[in-house]
Amino acid sequence: MTAVAQMRGNVVAKAVGMRDLVRGQAAESERLRTMSPAVVEQMWATGLLSAFNPAPAGGSEPSFTEMIETWIEMAWQDGSFGWTGIANLPSSFAAASYLPDRGFAEVFGANDNHVTMGGQFAPNGQGVVVDGGYRLTGAWSFGSGTGHAQYVAAGFLPMVDGEMRWVSEGVPELLVALLPRADVTFTDGWNVQGLKGTGSYDYHVADVFVPEHRTFRLFTTEPLRGSSPAGRMGMMPVTAAGHAAWALGVAKSMLDDVQELAATKYRMSDMESLASRPTFQKGLAHHVAAWRAARLLVLDAFTTAEAAVAAGDELTPTLRVDMRVAAVYATDVARECAQWAHLAAGTSAIREGSRLERAFRDVYTGTQHAFISEKVAIDSAQVWLGLIDDHFSL
Repeated sequence: MTAVAQMRGNVVAKAVGMRDLVRGQAAESERLRTMSPAVVEQMWATGLLSAFNPAPAGGSEPSFTEMIETWIEMAWQDGSFGWTGIANLPSSFAAASYLPDRGFAEVFGANDNHVTMGGQFAPNGQGVVVDGGYRLTGAWSFGSGTGHAQYVAAGFLPMVDGEMRWVSEGVPELLVALLPRADVTFTDGWNVQGLKGTGSYDYHVADVFVPEHRTFRLFTTEPLRGSSPAGRMGMMPVTAAGHAAWALGVAKSMLDDVQELAATKYRMSDMESLASRPTFQKGLAHHVAAWRAARLLVLDAFTTAEAAVAAGDELTPTLRVDMRVAAVYATDVARECAQWAHLAAGTSAIREGSRLERAFRDVYTGTQHAFISEKVAIDSAQVWLGLIDDHFSL
């Protein structure tokens, strides 16, 4: 059995082992507006921060099922902790998988694989092509996980003589630069309703040189390291799995907490506990079932695509669409579960600092993300309907 195979299956356990610390530090992370140092240190101590990396970068190359269950667990503990997980872990996975050898040696090898990454992959910058690399200028918002990141990701469009480069008809070339923290100017801006502990700062750079070896294509499916199917599926499926799992994890925390509360919760002028009320029982049954169905849909969509790629088949537009729709659907179900749990809990859910109150704020912040918006569902349905053959952003 290989070392990678031995480590698989332990990834979820790494997250489970952090339950007491994360829940105890949730308020402190919110106060700091980024993960508390104690949580970050323990993520490194357990190996969680590098667990999704390809093996040469210290990771265990988990399956999609393991990734999804890990993210559900992290988000169940605390929304900000889970969101940091779907920011830092995929960023490091992508950089370690797709960076050219020289860039990998500089970023990972020189740091003994002890590298945290966050940031924004959307192409909000422009990189003027120069000898050996790019002169990068741009501004990015919501750089999740950058509060404790040594390297910051920045998506950009390469420019030659003022014109974009194109991969194919209608598809621009999109690159991701990895910037040392010292090259980045942070303007913060992270004063928000929920997910306060994620360190999702705004940042910009102006005419910063980025060597070509510290860039990679956003939509590449040609990993230079690692043997798992995830590397050959690319960043979009990994990101989609993260968003789906995060929403499910936060919703599960609210369903679990309201179920625990129900035995001792009495509403004004009601002689029966919440658990004794038929309307609560029916609502709980419906929403727990809906949550379980959404989780199974997510696992089915991602493992089906993973199995196809593992067998050497092409990751077809339909397989990609199935994963994106599953992520959108899981997010919608999670939001509905959260709303029901919040209403059922009554005033217990409005106490500042309670898990229910924090999770409710978090779920309504995280589900605003463009990656799981209605446009994604619309674009996906057009592929199903045969109105378009594909959409590069899916």
